[in-house]
Amino acid sequence: MKISTIKSLALFFVTVMFASCVKDLDVTPKDPNIVTSLTVYDSPAAYKEGLAKLYATFALSGQQGPAGQPDIAGIDEGFSNYLRQYWNAQELSTDEAVMAWNDASIKDFHWQTWAPNDVFIAAVYSRIMYTVAVCNEYIRATAGKTDADIVKYNAEARFIRALAYTHAIDLFGNPPFVTEKDTPGAFFPKQTTRTELFAYIESELKAIEGQLGAPRFEYGRADQAAAWTLLAKLYLNAKVYVGQDKYNECATYCAKVISAGYSLAPKYANNFTADNNLSPEMIFTIGSDGQHTQTYGGMTYLIHAEIGGSMPPAMFGVGGGWGGTRTTKALVAKFPDVTGTADKRAMFWTDGQKLEINDIGQFTDGYAITKFSNLTSTGAAAPHAHPDFVDTDYPMFRLADVYLMYAEAVLRGASTGNAATALGYVNAIRSRAYGNASGNITSGQLTLDFILDERARELYWEGHRRTDLIRFGKFTGGAYLWPWKGKVAAGTSTESFRDIYPIPSNDLGANPTLKQNPGYN
Repeated sequence: MKISTIKSLALFFVTVMFASCVKDLDVTPKDPNIVTSLTVYDSPAAYKEGLAKLYATFALSGQQGPAGQPDIAGIDEGFSNYLRQYWNAQELSTDEAVMAWNDASIKDFHWQTWAPNDVFIAAVYSRIMYTVAVCNEYIRATAGKTDADIVKYNAEARFIRALAYTHAIDLFGNPPFVTEKDTPGAFFPKQTTRTELFAYIESELKAIEGQLGAPRFEYGRADQAAAWTLLAKLYLNAKVYVGQDKYNECATYCAKVISAGYSLAPKYANNFTADNNLSPEMIFTIGSDGQHTQTYGGMTYLIHAEIGGSMPPAMFGVGGGWGGTRTTKALVAKFPDVTGTADKRAMFWTDGQKLEINDIGQFTDGYAITKFSNLTSTGAAAPHAHPDFVDTDYPMFRLADVYLMYAEAVLRGASTGNAATALGYVNAIRSRAYGNASGNITSGQLTLDFILDERARELYWEGHRRTDLIRFGKFTGGAYLWPWKGKVAAGTSTESFRDIYPIPSNDLGANPTLKQNPGYN
């Protein structure tokens, strides 16, 4: 949550991304005010400032915040935020969230009717590629350095790039591919395959493992446990990505994370408050700060958009609600009651809300979610309290997710895991949720269907649902329906090609070497 002020180096990054490859132009400027790689990193501290910009590509949308000088063009800056659009792609397309707004094609996510010219899909695609590009430049600038801190910064940049490419392989399957070895210039990035990209991400994460800091060495920065978690996620989804089972590898890396000193927060809700940096189960977060990371995306979006109807904004530590996101009865039905009396993870607002969604455009159709708050775990104001911008960090990776990944890998046949251990991890999660052992399950109840539902109960609105449903064969098709799937009130079957998003039309037009994903032609 508490990240230092970022001295943006984006002007430099944008300059090098679009630099000419003509040799005659490869000269050092005489103007001392022009920023180049020879001048921007003039001290060890400057390297850390450059690294901060890489982390900030997930949280911020431009160079001054909350608006003005955006990183990418062609869309409202607040809409263009990486985390905001990644969350939309992962959650609004599932049973966990619907959106009341009529902005452009936003409802197409939930209806699963998006097209290659969708502005929001283009935004998350552009964000991913932008993060890759700035990471490539930073990696080039830090390559070969022997200073111990800079070596670590280089490894962190490679982790951030690997995370962005993991989002690319999951969302788009076959994106264009560039690394630090591709010198900036006038060329068309070649399209990769899921198999090639999977192998690259895997090799990168393994290569930097020994160069990253030890687990929990500094909050908010990528460490070895973050890399292990990302590897575990890659392996858990390998059957989808490359058609191969890698559950043994998943269980192995989950075990490495679990043995790294993390523990479940005593109270579930404390993972989603303005002081969630104190939670002992946070492995990797996207930092948010009401003073230093002002944006209309990220957690500002998630907290404001969940508030509407009769919900008092002050109860969530902000000055107003945006009346946007709610959930469907499919998620509500996975809990024993809607009040949270039994399972305290059931964080629903029902006052003035209807369970049935007759009109997605009405905020009061569908129960609201109260999961994220800009108040601290004690109910106090956020450290940098602001009516518009928030201090709550986004929990990209946390221990409970790793527990559930381990259990799923074991159920899918991982011989490197242990069934009794897996059951213990699941029951640890449920004991926290219920406050006692009343919600614990037996080994016979621990099935794959149970795991999918438990992941929904534990991880809803944390950006995992679409990936989970695809892995279980329930995202598209008719095996699992929810309200308004396929633009039908009761839900209907959708086309399987929508398991990945289309390559945006504008990139296809700009890069003739790219081919559209099947089904979108």
